[in-house]
Amino acid sequence: MKQLIIIAAASENNALGINNDLPWHLPKDFKRFKQLTSGHKIIMGRKTLESFPKPLPNREHIVVTRNREYQPKFNCVLTHSLEEAIAYTEKEDTVFIIGGGQIYKQAMKMATKIELTRVHAQVKADTFFPEIPLEKWHLITEEYHATDEKHQYAFTYLTYVRKDV
Repeated sequence: MKQLIIIAAASENNALGINNDLPWHLPKDFKRFKQLTSGHKIIMGRKTLESFPKPLPNREHIVVTRNREYQPKFNCVLTHSLEEAIAYTEKEDTVFIIGGGQIYKQAMKMATKIELTRVHAQVKADTFFPEIPLEKWHLITEEYHATDEKHQYAFTYLTYVRKDV
């Protein structure tokens, strides 16, 4: 069965980003993101793509945009709906949804798993992660990480799986 995995880092107030950037710098989370997503197709919205200084290595970028005239700054597959992006990945066993807020909201009803880094902070943002409907999701693992010299905020890795799959 295909794994459609939402992967995100969100604060306790569900903040994802502000001004098309992350509100924190968490090297361990970047490393985990790279480890989990490397070698897989990643689906994102246009603004998420635009937040990258360069393409993420060893991952095929699939971008959802309503703008049919959009010209991306680097090579990627353009689609015009989340459903079209998912259909493009039909032969894949594992696909990651990497943002942003609107894409996560749409993907919540289709995803089979959520890999969420819960950042233990309340931060200002203009983009938010949707509420996880806990009646539909089962928390299977959590791993806490304290603050240190490289991590301004404590955070917890949370893995959820859909109950009805």
